[in-house]
Amino acid sequence: LHEDGLADTADGLGGGATRARKLEIMRDSRIGSYGVLALILSVALKTATLAALANSPLLLPACLATASLSRFAMTATLALLPPARSDGLGAAADGGPSGLIPATALTLLLLVPLLLASAASAALVAAAALIAATALATRAKRQIGGHTGDILGATQQCSEISAWLALSVMIAA
Repeated sequence: LHEDGLADTADGLGGGATRARKLEIMRDSRIGSYGVLALILSVALKTATLAALANSPLLLPACLATASLSRFAMTATLALLPPARSDGLGAAADGGPSGLIPATALTLLLLVPLLLASAASAALVAAAALIAATALATRAKRQIGGHTGDILGATQQCSEISAWLALSVMIAA
């Protein structure tokens, strides 16, 4: 589902000229050129970063950290941005900031193994995931006025990939 959100977001934000057209494209079940390219790039980056980290003792703690951080980014986007439309998954899931407290606690808990293994890696992974989420949320707010279910899925994917990239660059250096 998150990959579908990434593809639809790439198609909508990349291909629509107006807010209404962007939302229409995102709701369309067909995939466009930007969506295909986003999925290819996503799979390629995940494959390359995971391959680079395959023998690292940080791999397992990083799996926990990236999974939790990328889901936290979704929760934060959901809580901090208004829904872009009055119907759809994004509007139905809108719960306000109350969901941030348990999401933050769970994310911090799942970040502990990476923090214990390498505090620098944990800080870098968290920063990369949150910067990616913030960049996408800012673009979504500017272009369509808030979040949709597709934006939330794209947020998870972009945050996860950014975290993996940051960690693989750190390990390679």
